[in-house]
Amino acid sequence: MNQFYEGIGISKQAVHQYARRQRIFDHRLMELMSEADDIRRDHPGCGVEKMYYTLKPDFIGRDRFVETFMQLGYRLKRKKNYRRTTIAGNIYYPNKIKGIKINAPSVVWQSDITYYRVGDKFYYAVFIIDVYTKKIVGYEVSDHMRGTANLKALKMALKQNKAPKIHHSDRGSQYTYKSYTELLQSNTTTISMALSAQDNAYAERINRTIKEEYLDHWKPQSFSQLKNQVNKAVKNYNTKRSHDHLEKRNPEEFISYWSTLKTEERPIITIFDNEN
Repeated sequence: MNQFYEGIGISKQAVHQYARRQRIFDHRLMELMSEADDIRRDHPGCGVEKMYYTLKPDFIGRDRFVETFMQLGYRLKRKKNYRRTTIAGNIYYPNKIKGIKINAPSVVWQSDITYYRVGDKFYYAVFIIDVYTKKIVGYEVSDHMRGTANLKALKMALKQNKAPKIHHSDRGSQYTYKSYTELLQSNTTTISMALSAQDNAYAERINRTIKEEYLDHWKPQSFSQLKNQVNKAVKNYNTKRSHDHLEKRNPEEFISYWSTLKTEERPIITIFDNEN
């Protein structure tokens, strides 16, 4: 072996050092995979790159982490959704949010309705998101698409948060439901509506996140299980899932961080229809 090492121009000591480093790397990688599995249990739809920023390993770079974990089978599969959940009402409010700049919570809330199929039956979920903090402030799961479900989600949001200056949604009749608009107006909230899905992009993205990153992996088998899993998904999303737009913080962490900043230090976002 000594002659072999000499022939390829490396020392026996270098070979042993390399083998030792590789054993240490492999051991730490196994520990990292265990931590990744823990993340996937709470956030089954967490992408590999987001996983890297959550774990923040100090012995492997982002690109190598992504490549390695893709090879290890952590790649996600996505599916497309087709069912329509919006029937435009006759009442329409103009879009008041496109192009505005915000730097605080409870300035703009967005809401949307999505569906989830369990067996041969469809159920529906309403989510309300604070655009600035990305926090889901209110939600409701129901077996119908009536405006009463939206009203329950709004009451939850208003009970736990300051009323927004603007509430934005699509033109669905659930959002022109009289009790819904009256509750917003009684809190001096301006009502804003989108003409297209792109103009309601933040709420649309929440729908995809909850379905694709959580429910599609947990696979609820009943209405009761669906409601419990949505509760769990919202809690995990708000308190554990990091966001690129929040400087790798989860919504609750970002709210706490934001409260420590001076007004001039607080990040400003501009609301565009393409969510940039």
